[in-house]
Amino acid sequence: MKTRAFAFQKHVTCDRICGMDAISRKTVLQGKIRVPGSKSHTIRALLLASLAEGTSHISNPLPSADCLSAANALPLLGAKVDFGGGDDAVWTVEGAGKSVHLPDDVVNVGDSGSLLYFMSPIAATFPGWSIFTGDESIRNRPVEHVADALRQLGCGAYISRPGKNAPPLLIDGPVTKYKVVTDGTLSQYVSGMMMAATRMNGTLEIELTDPKETPYLTMTRLWLESFGVKVSVAPDFRHITVAGPAPIPAFDRTIPSDWEAVAFPLIAALMTDSEIVIENVDGSGSQGDDAIVHVLQSVGADISWDRAEGNLTVRGGRRAHAASGAVPGRLSAQKLPAGELHVNLAGFPDAICAVAAIACVIEGTTIIEDVGVCRRKETDRIDVMKKELEKLGVNTEEGPDCLVIHGHAPLTQSGEKNSLFTLHGGTVESYGDHRVAMALSCLGPAMPDGETLTVKDTECCSVSFPGFFDVMNRIGAGFAIL
Repeated sequence: MKTRAFAFQKHVTCDRICGMDAISRKTVLQGKIRVPGSKSHTIRALLLASLAEGTSHISNPLPSADCLSAANALPLLGAKVDFGGGDDAVWTVEGAGKSVHLPDDVVNVGDSGSLLYFMSPIAATFPGWSIFTGDESIRNRPVEHVADALRQLGCGAYISRPGKNAPPLLIDGPVTKYKVVTDGTLSQYVSGMMMAATRMNGTLEIELTDPKETPYLTMTRLWLESFGVKVSVAPDFRHITVAGPAPIPAFDRTIPSDWEAVAFPLIAALMTDSEIVIENVDGSGSQGDDAIVHVLQSVGADISWDRAEGNLTVRGGRRAHAASGAVPGRLSAQKLPAGELHVNLAGFPDAICAVAAIACVIEGTTIIEDVGVCRRKETDRIDVMKKELEKLGVNTEEGPDCLVIHGHAPLTQSGEKNSLFTLHGGTVESYGDHRVAMALSCLGPAMPDGETLTVKDTECCSVSFPGFFDVMNRIGAGFAIL
């Protein structure tokens, strides 16, 4: 069954070489939609299942390129993966347990930063050398913060190219010390150390001087605590302890829906005269990205969340239920202090692309703050979103850790066409970044009459949302893929 995963990755690589453009224009969305399982939960589940003693079953996994990279890396630790029948509904992992070992080959993480940052601290717990590399994007992702943390834990950690803060990363284990002081602005390597602590012969202490992306640390804590691992996280996230060693038992889990994926049909519906229901929405609170609902409701978005049923109903434009005296579907920051929408994304920075896109149709200034970490993702997302939105007529600014969108609603307060609304069609680049590609594509259905939007190289969407365009087209998005 492993062959299917490798075939999928080969297909993705071929698409990236060939290119795949998405073309769209004004339309209305209608119907019910489900987004795939959470990438963050799926990769954590895979790695913890590989360490477990016994057989684990993972239901509703995300069969994305990143998650398949993680699944394909598990046999290097001694685990076995079965991708099930034809629907990928359940993945089975035979954990290595007590026989888990040093990766027996170079770990190629593909395009998965999560796998790189999660698995490298785990590999460091074994005596001997391990090597981590990946595709071109990964070989430009920062890794010195990981190397520094591993050195503090008593390991050798080396970057192979002098003067290049990026993989290949070479690690000489095992861990012999149990105290790390690091900034924590990127959360994934911190989660990696927390998971690795289950293999350490002592209590790991992590001091974070500038913790960001903290909901993901909470997600890791909840996973570990569910297995009985003793974890302590300070309210300000500056002090974390994990008691090891702690054996992981086999488990059966269902992966919740991915809020990072929910954001895209959500904003597309709000920007158009649409009404959709997003089903199977995660209400557990384990994903910080669900805060986008409150953010958008603060500017008048018509979003109803039935937590008991797990359904999110979204109405945009003329289908929206407006407050008394307001234009239905008109999003505006004018009632907020200084007429500005301030969105602090320190806890869920991957939402920057979706928030920047929807900000184009919000009357007033949207200031996306505390997102300096987004300059170190698959792309510099602050720079990329600014550059591409300006091609579509949007007035933007940027700072070292912020992105400012001066947006306008299509309609004025009196319900007439807004002469200040300048969003128009054109051709934009994705830069091979899945979140950039999906966010820009969602602007297509919101285009003015007669305008067309082309987003280049959108095959990268498979990294986190396989079948994104097929799913969106089932509710009327009308994407043409060339």
